[in-house]
Amino acid sequence: MQYEEALAWVHSLPRLCSAPGPQNERALLQALGRPQDALKFVHVAGTNGKGSAVLMLASVLKAAGLRVGATVSPFVLDFRERFQLNGEMISREACAGILTQVRGALEQMPPAQREQIAEFDAVTAAALLWFAQQGCDIVCLETGLGGRLDATNAVDNTLVACIMAIGKDHTELLGHTYAGIAAEKCGIFKPGCSVVAYPAQPEEAMRQIEACAAAAHCPLCVPQLEDFHFYRGRPFENRVNYGGYDLEVPFAGRHQAYNAAVVVQAALALCEHGFDISDDAIMQGIAAARNPARIEVLQRRPLVILDGMHNPDGARALADVLRAGRVQGLTAVMGVLQGKGEAEMLRALSPHLARVYAVQPPSPRALPAGQLAAAARQVCGQVSVWQDVPLAVQDALRTCQGGVLICGSLYLAAQVRPMFLP
Repeated sequence: MQYEEALAWVHSLPRLCSAPGPQNERALLQALGRPQDALKFVHVAGTNGKGSAVLMLASVLKAAGLRVGATVSPFVLDFRERFQLNGEMISREACAGILTQVRGALEQMPPAQREQIAEFDAVTAAALLWFAQQGCDIVCLETGLGGRLDATNAVDNTLVACIMAIGKDHTELLGHTYAGIAAEKCGIFKPGCSVVAYPAQPEEAMRQIEACAAAAHCPLCVPQLEDFHFYRGRPFENRVNYGGYDLEVPFAGRHQAYNAAVVVQAALALCEHGFDISDDAIMQGIAAARNPARIEVLQRRPLVILDGMHNPDGARALADVLRAGRVQGLTAVMGVLQGKGEAEMLRALSPHLARVYAVQPPSPRALPAGQLAAAARQVCGQVSVWQDVPLAVQDALRTCQGGVLICGSLYLAAQVRPMFLP
């Protein structure tokens, strides 16, 4: 297949299957010759912060001289972001080739198995096959949804498992309690692997993480809040000393400093598994990491902030950053997906908003702009509906007083970001 044909094929696969679980991924990987057996993994699960942690850790491991694979989900601008080797996307030609191999293996499977393969299963298989072919020393593997039943849980050689911030998202699939959601995420633990947990978890979630780690005989490390010292700086700068490591965290917000601490501890855990990772590699790697559309300052005059926050916890994290930077009076160009808690997101952000331009992200699961506007009118006096996203952004830039916030969905972020950056 050519690249566009390969992309169309993988996107034609179902988003979910009737019997989800890693057994589907294992069957596909078996047909591909079990490439996962040649790899070692840091497996990252959680509701928020997975992508940031994967990219920071991959950058640290690259700085240590390792050959590092990383999976990122979802992508922001280009599908190929999902397959990264030492910080570089897979080429179009290699991506087409690897997806062609996955399609061939899938078509050789029995029909009953083939029907259970979803898009994310195929994407995960393609990533693992490519990483094995590229001879990766280590792979930073981000779960898609949950953990226990996730396609990525088909891997066995997990050295370190990271559990990032637990929040209430995808409750229809993962449960409605922090404990239940945490239990699903902790399903990635393999007997004896090292576990690192985000330090500011809900108490109910932390108790579950501790219980799951103990049951799997996994040593657990949780960064301690008293080990953080935050330095003053310009708004959206994030300089912190964690446990003696002076870190320049490239992503704004206290929560990102906590994510960076998880990365530090994951790197130290890998040292215990035989990897040579210096303190300088840890600090330099974190500083060099990049993650578009994560409280990203696109410009400062006027201030334009882009954030792909997609649930209430993400909105609260964004609000914390805005509060710390004393940022108010923003014009929000906002578009969200259905079922993501738009009312709660708006309540979290409302102290910082003067106006809301409600738009619809380019996704079949997008919430209609009119419905978002109805929710916004409960917390903001100036709300308008825009059918054309670029026009909404341009008008917001022309008329804003305190700056522009573009937020609500990574699909929206992917549409808008090229308007500002080449």
